[in-house]
Amino acid sequence: MPSADTDLTDPLTALDGQRTTSVRPLLSPALLREDHPVDPGAAKTVAQGRADTVGVLDGGDDRLLVVVGPCSVHDPVAALHYARLLAEHAESVRDELHVVMRVYFEKPRTTLGWKGLINDPDLDGSYAVNRGLRLARRLLLDISALGLPVGCEFLDPITPQFIADTVTWGSIGARTAASQVHRQLCSALSMPVGIKNSTDGDVQVAVDATRAAAAGHVFAGINDDGLAALLTTSGNPDCHVILRGGSAGPNHDSATVADTLDRLRAAGQPERVVVDASHGNSGKDHHRQAEVVRELAGRVGDGERGIVGVMLESFLEQGRQDLTLGEAGALAYGRSITDACLDWPTTATLLDDLADAVRRAR
Repeated sequence: MPSADTDLTDPLTALDGQRTTSVRPLLSPALLREDHPVDPGAAKTVAQGRADTVGVLDGGDDRLLVVVGPCSVHDPVAALHYARLLAEHAESVRDELHVVMRVYFEKPRTTLGWKGLINDPDLDGSYAVNRGLRLARRLLLDISALGLPVGCEFLDPITPQFIADTVTWGSIGARTAASQVHRQLCSALSMPVGIKNSTDGDVQVAVDATRAAAAGHVFAGINDDGLAALLTTSGNPDCHVILRGGSAGPNHDSATVADTLDRLRAAGQPERVVVDASHGNSGKDHHRQAEVVRELAGRVGDGERGIVGVMLESFLEQGRQDLTLGEAGALAYGRSITDACLDWPTTATLLDDLADAVRRAR
C-alpha cells in the first residue's frame, strides 16, 4: 500500500525528484574558457609538458617524472606561492627531473568531508561550484604562466571539460580505478593519465584500467556548451599504473614493481610504473614519505628498471590541520586541510636527492 502522504496524482512527484532539494544552473565550459582563455605562454607550457611526460613514460627521455604538491588545494594564494618556489627549483634540476605540480581540486571521500575547492571554494558548505570552477581554472593558468606544468586528479566526469586544456598530466584515484566511467574518461583525455591501484592494494585493477583506457569508447557526456552529447574516443595510449600502497601495507618494493611490469607485459601494455610515496606507501605518515623517496632514489640510482616517476604530497608547511566549515580565516597559512604533507625545505632536498639518483644512473 502507498503511504498516506504520497501524491499519486502527480507522476513527477511520485516517481522523481523526491530527494533533490535544489537544481541550479551550471556555467558552460565554453563560457569559462572564454572568460579565462589559455594564452600562448600557458599553451606552450601545457603542450611541452605533455610531450615531455610522454617522452619520460616511453623511455625516450631518461629523466624522472616527479609529481609534487599539496594533497588538495584549498587556498589559491598559498598554492601559487608554493608554485613559485617549485618552479624555481624545478629549473635547477630540469636536466634530471621533469617536475609537474600536483594541483588537485577534487577530494574523493570514503564517507564524508570537504570535497575540494571546486565543490566548496569558500570552505563553508555553500557549494558555490561556479565560483570554484573559475578559481580552479584561473589558478591553473597562473601556474602554467610560470612555466610549471600541472597535474590534476579527475573525479567528477564532467569537470575535465572545464579545465583539461590547462592540464599536463592527469590521475585517477584508488577509489575510482575500477570505474568504467573513469576508464572511458581516460580514453578521451588529451594528456597522459596515471591510474592508481585500489585502496586494498589490488594492482591488477590499475593494469586493467590502462588497457581499457587505451581502447576507444562511446559514452554520454557534455559538449563545450554544456549540452548532453555522445562522445566517441580513440583511446589513450599514455595511461600508466601508479603504485600507492593499500590497506594491506606498502607496495613500493622492488618485487611489487617487477610484478607490476610483468602484469603490464601480459596485458600488452607498456612496462612503466610511477610510485606514490604517500598514502599506503607511507602509512599516511608525512615523515615516512621522505624515507620512501630516499629509498626510491637509491634504487633508481642503482639502475632499477621500470620506475619512471615518483609522487609526493608537499606544501609550504608540514603536517595537516582540521577544517571547521565557515572558519577559513582561522586556518594556518600553507598547511594542508586534507592529508598531511611534507614542508617545502624537505621537499627541495628530496628533489635534489632524486636528481642525484638520475645522474648516478646515467
